[in-house]
Amino acid sequence: MTAELVRGQNHPLPGTRLEIRVSAGKPIVAGATLCDERRKVRGTAWVAHPGAPTLPGLEVSRQAAADHRLAVDLGALPDGAHQVNVLLALPVGVAGPVTFGSVAAPFVAVTGLDGTEIASYTITDLSAESAVVALELYRRQDAWKVRAVGQGYAGGLADMLADQGLPQARELATTINDAVARGLARSVAAPPPRPADEARVRAAAQGHPAPGPQSAPPEPAADPAQPVTPAPQPGDGGAPQQPGDGSVNYTHPRRQTSAPPPPPPTAPPAAPGQPAQPVAGDATGWSLEERLYNQVWGMFEDLARTAAAYRSAVDFAESRMEQELDKVLSDPRSRIGGTGDAARAAARARHGDLVDQARAALDRDLAQLAAEAEVVEPALPPAFADWSSPVWHAYRVPMEIPMALRLGNLHLPERPDLHIPMLVRLPLERGLWIDSGRSGTDSLADADQLRRLALDSAVAHAARLLAAYPPGAFTVHVIDAAGTGVSAFAPLVDAGVLAGPPATGAAGVTDTLTRLTQRVDLVQMAVRGGVADALPADLDTGEQLLVVNDFPHGFDDRAVTQLRYLADEGPAVGVHLMMVADREDASEYGPLLDPLWRALLRVTPVPDDHLADPWVGHAWTYEPPMPPPGSQVLSHVLRRVGEARRTGSR
Repeated sequence: MTAELVRGQNHPLPGTRLEIRVSAGKPIVAGATLCDERRKVRGTAWVAHPGAPTLPGLEVSRQAAADHRLAVDLGALPDGAHQVNVLLALPVGVAGPVTFGSVAAPFVAVTGLDGTEIASYTITDLSAESAVVALELYRRQDAWKVRAVGQGYAGGLADMLADQGLPQARELATTINDAVARGLARSVAAPPPRPADEARVRAAAQGHPAPGPQSAPPEPAADPAQPVTPAPQPGDGGAPQQPGDGSVNYTHPRRQTSAPPPPPPTAPPAAPGQPAQPVAGDATGWSLEERLYNQVWGMFEDLARTAAAYRSAVDFAESRMEQELDKVLSDPRSRIGGTGDAARAAARARHGDLVDQARAALDRDLAQLAAEAEVVEPALPPAFADWSSPVWHAYRVPMEIPMALRLGNLHLPERPDLHIPMLVRLPLERGLWIDSGRSGTDSLADADQLRRLALDSAVAHAARLLAAYPPGAFTVHVIDAAGTGVSAFAPLVDAGVLAGPPATGAAGVTDTLTRLTQRVDLVQMAVRGGVADALPADLDTGEQLLVVNDFPHGFDDRAVTQLRYLADEGPAVGVHLMMVADREDASEYGPLLDPLWRALLRVTPVPDDHLADPWVGHAWTYEPPMPPPGSQVLSHVLRRVGEARRTGSR
């Protein structure tokens, strides 16, 4: 049975030798790019186009045509290729339409070598775009899947290739357009007829757009990992660095830049027609830690896209039923006998069938993700693991900084019990604002209880950061101007992991902020001047975290300006900020506080669907990483950190 995909939906591929058929009604250019595990095209040798139509495992048409056949052998792709993007573009410099909005919606189908259709996708809602990524074939747990993308680019081939990380994008786009204009190719045999119009209309109508790579998130995603390095994802540590040539570099600091080897096969292949058995660490990466990181962000992406596809299908079903009911009401013949009732019942039945089909596909994908989560969660190292994981009971202070840190869990309402770890890269590139005010979704009637939960959350975050760093490589300072957090900060004080007692009163606030801003100034000047070895011998060059409680009590305008400076400039030189405050209480500072609020990642002490994901339009529900009720794991970990801090050992 053919899978009629909507934008963002994926479908497993039964084999590696495939044919991709394209039909558009007007001559268009078809091509393909190969991407590595970071979704980056390594060079022009990884692009198949009319001027260079063949690559290992891939062949595309040599000319612009209304219909195309692309041959794909996924088992013969070059080493390091983990994704195939199918590209469509309108010819430049020849007579014909200049945007996809003026041509029929392109239809793309993936078939077996015997012509059996596996999946199809009609690319709708294009307007000013002249190039589009139609499909992507990607590897997931040693199996291949196809995903409907439909991401258009008004800037044409050049913008599309640049978005995939190709530095020579504009030059290659010119080469492709010149090859098409000169007609450098042989004709291509016409493919079999396209599906019936009724089937195409049904597929096309489901294509509600979801934001694509151009609007993608910080890594929550991916960061996670960016992931895939996804587009920016909720909770990510920051945006990728921009090299001088304008391309985006998604590589992680301190990590190898060459392509990592694929993971070794760790599970037997799945039976035909059955999903692959999930395996922890079944992703690309140089180490198990990196493979688990990439796998977690792959799970985040899959959950985001499958939920987006389900919501899109339900919206389409609702829209079509409303149109059919309006048509019945406007037809005078529906008032005669039972004609109108029958038509309304038929419309509702079709709506129910579409929703049931969408739900079945969603449940299938969610079940696979839940099975994967069951094997991945117990395999996570301490920095990635939940406080309830047994790995914390055998915790030892690490000798090197891990790749990322868990800031909590994320889930969507379609499956609230399916939690995806929210991982952010280390070192942090953004501070945190833990909102102690009402979020709009919490049911707590006691404001004092909410403030205490916010403080407990801040202590849990600080403990995880301390536990992730080698002895002496991470220092925590606390400002508690009014002294309201004495009991909450007691675990940190008792374990001896703070740089000093929590600062209180206006004098304590001034002294702490002055020392940290001076440290930022000194390190910045040393780095810019290339004289890092000239820093004072007593200067702590390790990472610093400042936890500020009960803001704005005890803060004047100068102190607020210093906080803004630390939030903006501190992360680049290892000084990070964690605010525990109610946004409404701090509103008296007006616009002065807005840059500080925007510079920090807002998290909550209670579950709240506040993390906006522009990639697919979801609002993710965030849950803080709190120890289980009655557990002593946090105190145990802090004691180990304190002992290592005093003795300098693990």
